[in-house]
Amino acid sequence: MFYRPADGHGLPHNPFNAIVTPRPIGWISTRGPEGDNLAPYSFFNATAYVPPQVMFASTNAKDSLANLRETGVFAVNIVEEAALHRMNASSAALPRDTDEFGVSGTPKAECETIDCPRVADAPAVLECRVIEVIRLLGRDNHLILGEVTGVHLRDDCLVDGRFDVTRFRPVSRLGYRDYAVVREVFELARPGED
Repeated sequence: MFYRPADGHGLPHNPFNAIVTPRPIGWISTRGPEGDNLAPYSFFNATAYVPPQVMFASTNAKDSLANLRETGVFAVNIVEEAALHRMNASSAALPRDTDEFGVSGTPKAECETIDCPRVADAPAVLECRVIEVIRLLGRDNHLILGEVTGVHLRDDCLVDGRFDVTRFRPVSRLGYRDYAVVREVFELARPGED
């Protein structure tokens, strides 16, 4: 099968987000004039080491975008298998003044370097200052770039000086309603590495 996106795919569901998989989930927390917000984004990733930077894309007019434009900050909370149902509950379309932390039963804590809430029991949290919000093609599509100003690592996820994903099993987004949990991890050295 071949299709041009501008012409449509002719399938019952758009295959695009099922093609680029697995995608890490950035569980983005923000604070705004209407209160605190927590929402998952599967168009999320790290973009640079020094200084550390991340990106996520908002493909609709969510509260997160309005809040981070107002405050200039956001936090990325890493989603583990144990938080899967809380993460999903926080994705509900709720009134702007609704705190998704409370609705989803997610414990909240304050960030250290920014005025923003974070998921208290997340395996890792990246505190971020907005670098730029870029308007993308299409309706309500925005790319948010952030510089990481603080990092929280849950103590039980540190093993021999390494952040060990097998301790919490990260959740990733596939396509449609499909998700995956990382259960198998292996090492593979690059050519020339010891």
